[in-house]
Formats: sequence, structure tokens, C-alpha cells
Amino acid sequence: MRTELFGVFDDREQFTRFRSPTDFDRLVSGESITVGIRDPYLGVPGRTAIHESADGLCVVWGEAFPPEGVEESAATWLFERYAEDGDDAFEGMNGSYIAVVEHGGEALVANDPIHSWECFYTDTATRWFGTDATALTRTLPSPTLDCRGLCEVVHFGLTFGGTTAIEEVRRLPFDSYLTADSTEALSRFVYEPKTFDYTEELASRLERAVDRRASYPGTKGMLMSAGFDSRLLLARLPDVDVCYTLGTPQTPEVRVARKVASQYGSRHQTLLVNENYLAAGPDIVQYTNGIRESVHIHHRGNTAEITTDAVYHGLFLDTLLRGRFVPHDTVHLDVIDRDFPLPRLDPDPDVTRLFADKFGFYADGDRTLVDCPEIDADTPEEFLEDTIARHYRRGFDRADSRYNAMALLGIKSKSALPFRTHLADQFLESFVAADSELIDWHLTTPPEHRNDRTYQKALRMVDPDIFRYRPPDRPHRSYQLNQVEKYLRKKLPGISPFGTPWPDRDRIYDENDLDQRLFAGRPDIHALPPRIKLRINDARTWLDYAAGDTISTPYGLVRSESVL
Repeated sequence: MRTELFGVFDDREQFTRFRSPTDFDRLVSGESITVGIRDPYLGVPGRTAIHESADGLCVVWGEAFPPEGVEESAATWLFERYAEDGDDAFEGMNGSYIAVVEHGGEALVANDPIHSWECFYTDTATRWFGTDATALTRTLPSPTLDCRGLCEVVHFGLTFGGTTAIEEVRRLPFDSYLTADSTEALSRFVYEPKTFDYTEELASRLERAVDRRASYPGTKGMLMSAGFDSRLLLARLPDVDVCYTLGTPQTPEVRVARKVASQYGSRHQTLLVNENYLAAGPDIVQYTNGIRESVHIHHRGNTAEITTDAVYHGLFLDTLLRGRFVPHDTVHLDVIDRDFPLPRLDPDPDVTRLFADKFGFYADGDRTLVDCPEIDADTPEEFLEDTIARHYRRGFDRADSRYNAMALLGIKSKSALPFRTHLADQFLESFVAADSELIDWHLTTPPEHRNDRTYQKALRMVDPDIFRYRPPDRPHRSYQLNQVEKYLRKKLPGISPFGTPWPDRDRIYDENDLDQRLFAGRPDIHALPPRIKLRINDARTWLDYAAGDTISTPYGLVRSESVL
């Protein structure tokens, strides 16, 4: 990868056992830790920074900002604060980053509060860590397939907790830091609801979050939909050169996106969907790190057409600000035989079903797709109940209510993260949703106020004309009215439905004969839904890419017949 952090809790000599210093832009070594950094934008303000002194070192890799008013780099500021305050220094950091600090002969590695960059680690004679799970797997003499991780990827499209596809490779726990022999929890992400003007405060924080990231060098592009988040970025970012929307010129999403781009003085370019929309070779699958599905990398087939230096996107803003994982109450209307949403939270949410729907859980069968003796579940439904219940309960050490525990599980999961991982390896990518002020707003705003109404009011404060052109699937301000029209469009003849902003994945899969290209001679796999088949291919491709024949694979996929 062009953008990578890789290190060892040891000296430079140990580091060179597995990686050459020439693979990296910089190699930084202290008494107890050595880290290699790859980042084409090393030294750009707000990006990867390095501090070295007689007292130790600090590397802040990614997109990071010290507190307002601080003129020194994030790495220098963090090192000085850590020397004074220890772990509390991380409270003042802002951005999407991984930090490596050594002081007084002791070293640690931490990432940002929402874990927007994965940090993996493994233990051989010493502890290795890095952002690329493939690189960690290749340090192992005989890595072993983790059947639970594989089962989670196939059924949910992601793995939970510290699980990866390899037993010996783990993930740094959420809001924690890594040392040479332990992982320790931090307390930056804890729900503490307060009373304040949620809308006005959100508007101000959104403006500052975008402004912090507005001065990157070179040409600016944005991956754009016709929804809310793209409008926010366009309203605050100066001189966005071109907006990119995936689709065809005739689709409602593209037509509205083109109008919005023109409203803010930006050129618009349609990224036409082609057969590479579902490209699933190792050049794409590597960005899943073996723990998530690649289907979220929507722009994969059009990367060469994105020609700007910096790329912005609104990924994850809906999860933090609009309560994507907080369920609303409904009432059943017999006249249209449909559940109708109400402007209040569901008093008795079905936690398991909510996450099954959000993650695209597959349950059509009488047994799990991965034959794994470590899983105490005979059916997919049992596996679903056990997995969601276990990880949902773990959230109550940071959440004050079941709604916030549900939101936390969604934030920990981040199924769409390969989207940004791929972008960040190709361009100067900015992750606005990781701004610490927005995270704090999420943690201090009660879940009933993290919704579309609050978000839209805040956006109108940013720009009163921001909804001059309504999103095609939300023509009304009222969520309820939008749902009614959505239902009527499906039922009434001669009226087209709203549709979806994303291409038809199943149609593209069939038109390109991917069953034969990916699973020739496997009719048992052909019968599965396309999304599940793509997950299986992701898992197989990543494992082959990471370690090839050196991985021990004692378990099988799909009725005990191995596809690995």
C-alpha cells in the first residue's frame, strides 16, 4: 500500500527481519519501538507528523490536528502533553489517526476515538503492529484461519471485536492503546448526555470540522451523492474543482447531484458503472483487511477517472449525527398494510433484527455457511442472536441506555470502512466525521435528538439555501411524508419508485457471469445470494493474497466443502 504504518516493539534490527527500511518514506526508531511510515503527504499541515528528541519520539499518522491555537505539529504537541499528562494527552487530539509515542523507555500505540483506522497486532518473539493486516500475517511462520472471523464475514460482512480472519492477528480494541505486552482501555468515547442547543451547536461544529480540512494543497474533488452530507461539504469547502457521482446521467441521483454541484460552482462528472463495479481481485480486496466485505468500495471501477489530488466524502456522518443504528417507533396502518414511522424512539427495539437488516445478514438455511466447531450454534439465526447479543451487551460499560449501546455497536462495526481505506491509499483523503467536536456532539446529545430533523435544521443554519434541490428519495421535509410517497410509488401503476443511489448489484453480478468467473464448478455456491458469494470471494481472495498456501485452513465453507 502507498499509505501504511508498520512497526515493532523492538529495535531497528528486529524491524528489518521482515521489512526493508526502503519500503517506507521514514523509519523512526527509539529505545523500545520502531515504526515505518508510508504517506505521500508526510509533512502537509494536518497530515502525518513526526517528533524526535533525546527524551523519546512521537509519530501521528493520518489526518490529525492539535488543539486550536497550537502552532506546533500534532506529533510535537502530543509528545509534550504525554510527557506531562500521560494517557490523558489523547483527549486533546483531533482527527483520524494512529499515534505512536515513546517516552521514558516505554512505548504505546493508540488510534482515534472512533477507531477510523484499524490497528492490527500479532505476537511472535516480539509484538508487531500495523494498519495492513496482510503485512502482519506475513510475519507469521504458519498463520491459522480463524473460523469465527470467517463465519462473521460471510454472514454479516464484517467481524466483531478483536477478531480477524487469522487467529494470531488481533485488532486493537475500541478506544484503547497497545503496549509491548497488553492492551489498555481509554475513556474518550463514553456517552454522557447533556442539555444544550443541539441544532445550533451542531451547525457550528460542522462548519469548524469542514474548515479544518479545507486548505489541503492541489485540486479538490468530492465523491458525491444527492443527499445531505455532500451539500454540507460543498457549502463550506472553497473551490471544489469537481464532484463525482456514480451512476448514469439519467438517474435521479445523478441529475440532482449535478444541480447541487452547479449551485455551489463545481464541475460535475458522472462515474459510469461498468463491469469493474464488482471487481474482486487482490488489488481491491486488500483494502478489506480480511475483516470486511469489499462491496462498499463503490468507486473501485472508476478510480482512474478521479483525477483530483484531494478527495472529500461524507462517510459515517449519518451514523454519528442521524442515528442510523437507533430504531424509531412505528404504527401499523391496516389500510395500506404497512408500518408507518413515528417521531419517537422505539420503546421496545428488536436489537438483533435491526443489526441483521443493517449488516445484510444471511439466514436462508438450516446451518451456518462455515463449518466451525468453535461456534456453538446450529443455525444462522442462533449464530445471529449469540453474536449480536454478546457484542451489544459489551457496550454498556460506555453507554447510559440501550439506544446508545446500539449506536455504539454500529460505530464499532463500521462496515463501510474499506471505502475510505481504498480512497486514502489513492488520494489525499479527508475523514470529516472523525472530528472530535462531532464525536463529542454525538456523545453528549440524547439519542432522540440525533435524527434527520436536527441534522436538516443544522444544515439550514450552515446555508439557508442548502436544500434548493431536494434529494430524489426525500422530496419532502417530513420523514413521514417521504415514507408515504415511497410506498405509493411502489404500489401505483405508471409511477416510478424512488430507487436507490447505488447500482443494482445483483443485476451486475448476473450480467457479468460472475458465478462462472469466481466459482466455476461450485453449483452449491451458485445458489446463494450474490452478496454472500461476493463475501466468500473476498475472504478467499484476501487469504490467498495475505499468505497463500502457508495458512492452515482446517475448516470448510458451505456444507463442509472448502473453497479456500
